[in-house]
Amino acid sequence: MIQLHYAPSTAAMAPHILLEELGVPFEKILVDTVQGAHRTEAYKKLNPNGTVPVLVDGDLVLYESAAICLHLCDTHPAAGLAPAPGTAERAHFYKWLIWLTNTLQATLMVYFYSERWVKDGDAVRAAELKAQAELKVGVLLDQLDAELARLKGIYPSPWLVGDKFSAVDAYALMLCRWSRNFASTPARGRPYLGPYLQRVLARPAVVRVFKAEGLAQPWV
Repeated sequence: MIQLHYAPSTAAMAPHILLEELGVPFEKILVDTVQGAHRTEAYKKLNPNGTVPVLVDGDLVLYESAAICLHLCDTHPAAGLAPAPGTAERAHFYKWLIWLTNTLQATLMVYFYSERWVKDGDAVRAAELKAQAELKVGVLLDQLDAELARLKGIYPSPWLVGDKFSAVDAYALMLCRWSRNFASTPARGRPYLGPYLQRVLARPAVVRVFKAEGLAQPWV
């Protein structure tokens, strides 16, 4: 059986959603990051970076959330969580997944962990960096909103890759949720991004994940 090592409201959420969407049997294994379980020797044998998630699928041990999402799409092609290989839609699927991980998620990491990018104890510089990261995330969320506005002119209720829900939508929800406590406008406050997030949240698999992870509403 597939095992998902996870912690609530982390980068494990997108793979968790995909597993629920697929409806395959899987075991959730909670990694208590508050108690430092992700830093133990046993966990680092699974993921030397000491981060969640980790997926164990038979002999395969896989970390990095985007890699796990791609693996689940590829091993369950009939579910249609990614467009067909070789199509323009698949190319855009890759584009958005990589943009979400390498651009939006990377900037969010600076926002949440700004102290890691400055000298120890430099709280002033960390606060400045955090503020700059929030501004940059805002620009990126505007880009996402603009793409959904463009797609709205083509599809009545667009997803990020056309008119069908895919793994990138689960990933976008996960990252947009992380902006929910911004002092500036969070993702949900944008005219096209807000309704899009509500469509993702309305999916039964997504509801099951938020409830299973014990997350209080409002969810974004």
